[in-house]
Amino acid sequence: MADVPGAGRSFPYVSFLRVYEPLDAFSDAQQLAILEQRTRERRVTEQLDRADALQRITRLVSDPFPHHAQDLVRVLHFPRSNGTTAPFYCPNQLAVRTFLAAESLEQTIRGPLLDVLLPEVAREAHQARLDPETLTESTAKLHTRSATWGVPFAWFVLIHEDDLTEVIDDDGEVHTVRVSVTISECIDRARRAVANLAIAAPELDLLEELTEITEWLETFRRDAVVELDYGPVADLVFPDESPMDVRMGIECLAETDMTGAAAAYRRLASRWVPIRQLARAS
Repeated sequence: MADVPGAGRSFPYVSFLRVYEPLDAFSDAQQLAILEQRTRERRVTEQLDRADALQRITRLVSDPFPHHAQDLVRVLHFPRSNGTTAPFYCPNQLAVRTFLAAESLEQTIRGPLLDVLLPEVAREAHQARLDPETLTESTAKLHTRSATWGVPFAWFVLIHEDDLTEVIDDDGEVHTVRVSVTISECIDRARRAVANLAIAAPELDLLEELTEITEWLETFRRDAVVELDYGPVADLVFPDESPMDVRMGIECLAETDMTGAAAAYRRLASRWVPIRQLARAS
């Protein structure tokens, strides 16, 4: 399939945490949509997603919401213990995610600027396009989380450096790095970290973030797969030792080794603070 026009343009650094489930985890209607897209290459899906985002933000009339386009589905082929691979699926749920993002933006931005970014007529039209029952179900079970200008440290708790890793690069430029692992392992890792932090550092925001992520993961089937998609920020940090640094930092806190914990944090800060400062750069 030919490349999608406009899909190669660069975007701000956005990373994703996705949950993929087997086909029978979805409703009949969702399965039909998945089956229509299951043979499409991941590269093409990402191109379509970027092209659609570009089209929405460059409309003559400000309206960043999706209209009636078919929701994209990502496919992940994950190895099983018997040596074969099985397909897992992650619906983009773009309509619901943009609805929730708009609600969040309304809480942080007021006045004329909000109307410029999200005109009231566009917000009302988008809400009218959403089916209330589908909205409730999708909101309760979002398959995708996103973060701008860096990967949240809590996400690194879920993955280890020896998990299945795919590097997407071209001519020496890393376009993204995707790390995938079973959801059961992610939940176990998160629970151990929560237990350690609850005793050693209950005041840390990381504890609250991990608790919330664990509850989110537990809404999915235990045979699901989790994928951390670095996005274009991977080109600035890969190869990345952040998962090891986060794990060592938590272990040091549990052992009351403040020197080791501080060293792990300094390594993380030196890697990620400069990237997060880009969000405030002019």
